[in-house]
Amino acid sequence: MGIVVLTMKASVIEMFLVLLATGIHSNKDMTKKIKRPKLTVPQINCDVKAGKIINPEFVVKCPAGCQDPKYHVYGTDIYASYSSVCGAAIHSGVLDNSGGKILVRKVAGQSGYKGSYSNGVQSLSLPRWRESFIVSEGKPQRGVTYPSALTYSSSKSPAAKTDEATKAYQKPPVPGTTAQPVTLTQVTGATATGAAHASLPKPSPSAGSTSSSLRPQPVGLRSGELDLWATSTYTSGQNSPHADPGIQSQNSPRAAFQKPAGAQVSPGEMDLWKPGSVLLDAGFVPKEELSTRALEPLSQGDPNCKIDLSFVIDGSSSIGKRRFRIQKQFLADVAQALDIGPAGPLMGIVQYGDNPSAQFNLRTHMNSRDLRTAIEKITQRGGLSNAGRAISFVTKNFFSKANGNRGSAPNVAVVIVDGWPTDKVEEASRFARESGINIFFITVEGATENEKQYVVEPNFSHKAVCRTNGFYSLNVQSWFSLHKTVQALVKRVCDTDRLACSKTCLNSADIGFVIDGSSSVGTGNFRTVLQFVANLSKEFEISDIDTRIGAVQYTYEQRLEFGFDDYNTKSDILNAIKRVGYWSGGTSTGAAINYALEQLFKKSKPNKRKLMILITDGRSYDDVRIPAMVAHHKGVITYAIGVAWAAQDELEVIATHPAKDHSFFVDEFDNLYKFVPKVIQNICTEFNSQPRN
Repeated sequence: MGIVVLTMKASVIEMFLVLLATGIHSNKDMTKKIKRPKLTVPQINCDVKAGKIINPEFVVKCPAGCQDPKYHVYGTDIYASYSSVCGAAIHSGVLDNSGGKILVRKVAGQSGYKGSYSNGVQSLSLPRWRESFIVSEGKPQRGVTYPSALTYSSSKSPAAKTDEATKAYQKPPVPGTTAQPVTLTQVTGATATGAAHASLPKPSPSAGSTSSSLRPQPVGLRSGELDLWATSTYTSGQNSPHADPGIQSQNSPRAAFQKPAGAQVSPGEMDLWKPGSVLLDAGFVPKEELSTRALEPLSQGDPNCKIDLSFVIDGSSSIGKRRFRIQKQFLADVAQALDIGPAGPLMGIVQYGDNPSAQFNLRTHMNSRDLRTAIEKITQRGGLSNAGRAISFVTKNFFSKANGNRGSAPNVAVVIVDGWPTDKVEEASRFARESGINIFFITVEGATENEKQYVVEPNFSHKAVCRTNGFYSLNVQSWFSLHKTVQALVKRVCDTDRLACSKTCLNSADIGFVIDGSSSVGTGNFRTVLQFVANLSKEFEISDIDTRIGAVQYTYEQRLEFGFDDYNTKSDILNAIKRVGYWSGGTSTGAAINYALEQLFKKSKPNKRKLMILITDGRSYDDVRIPAMVAHHKGVITYAIGVAWAAQDELEVIATHPAKDHSFFVDEFDNLYKFVPKVIQNICTEFNSQPRN
């Protein structure tokens, strides 16, 4: 009998093992068959407002034709969520009217959205709103999963009109409760954050594992990221006069508003919802278009430090994890000290190892709090320490309008390197300086005397910085003392008067054209000369604070066509050049130079380079030597361009030394256009050859 029992037990065990093995094998086969679904980009209509979409970050496709003024946009660069998503993308320059993919990220609400006209779209001003968003090119970030179907605040979503799938809210059953209307009343009195009271059903422990929030957790984002665009908080239901006994306190912006299974929110209940952090994040847009409800004040940034700043940080393997954390803490401290905001400094970060990568750009985080949170999440890349490659990346890619470059703010790049770079930085840094980027270099734990033999490029910091006067360089003996340089660095980067590399050959001059209008030129050739003047002017960055243009025409007499202060946009300058009328007469070049010095350059700004570009087709009837010497003595750099019958010896006298770089001779008027690149090249070569001390 015992043998039979043992035999039966062995059979049962054997059968169990066979079933177990079969199940494991089946699971492996199923795992192999599972493939990650390909991300489909949802399409939205032109009239979809950002506030109607619950997802905090998403990629969408806009159709063509969204440049229509009926699709309202509020703000500039940072838009109120009451704006059309696609209209804002066109206004910001990320899209044109043909449509395309964009990346949308929700950020905190703010006060004072400023309207502007840009890219064919007139955005409107708005006193305040409780949620904002920014748009950028529709390139998904690595490691972030974007929703293939958007979640809207209403079941009648705009996407439904175009057969787009939308996510439905699944309300889990809450045992022991009945359907209760969800109410929210505004708190009266002097509440700084405009907190509200909410009546919430208390979830039972048995339902805790299956409960879901009204605002679903976005795929690919940590829960902490949702706090980036919460602008107010909610008080506990226990403090509400409408709260039921025993209701659990819900202080988190991600608290779940739960209802029993099968219960639906009626339109009447919707009307009870008041504007606030959680509700607006969930896409509920209030009836009133312009709310005057008080908001928690948001810093607009320090206006005395309006710079566009890129930190280029070392993520190489040599730095180690501990020092990399110290570097991140240093960045967070700088962000706090700078007081980040749209009216002050903006800051982005590029990390480099073997290759550089932008962690976030200038427009991603618009206040110090959000920036510090984002810095904490940066992970180390590893690899070599190719700082030269990183500087090239910043010059070519980082400071663009799409990435938040404002144009009116100086561009500053602070490069941090552990020890020394593993590639050369001189050529990349020269290109950055000529592009108007002020490079600072922080060298931490630099090479000792015994280590200098391993340095790829001696004096790399000296070759990289904007100027070699010590203002742009910081040498830190140890990573553990890096924090001591925060205030010194902030003071330097905010001293915009000393950011010398913001001035380039194209944005820092007062240029006076002195144009020969004598009878020998003729009407047709005179128009050719004006086209040459226009082609040269197009190459410069023209504004009241950048390059300014003026023009004088001369024969025996002289006439001021327009001065430096008359026009401050490129289009206005080009139109003014077109309107210049041909005068006709003799050729008194010497008198014309004196006239230009008095009528044009006497009104030049002290911090501007003074450039005179004189164009003539013959020998002067008067002396040019003394007027030319006066011009040179007053610091006016003179370029002399002669056409046809112009006298070469006079051109060389008029031109600044060396004459070979400042005088040009053209055999025919029709060939003038060929000399535009050469003139621009010589102007910039001379500018960039100035001493860097």
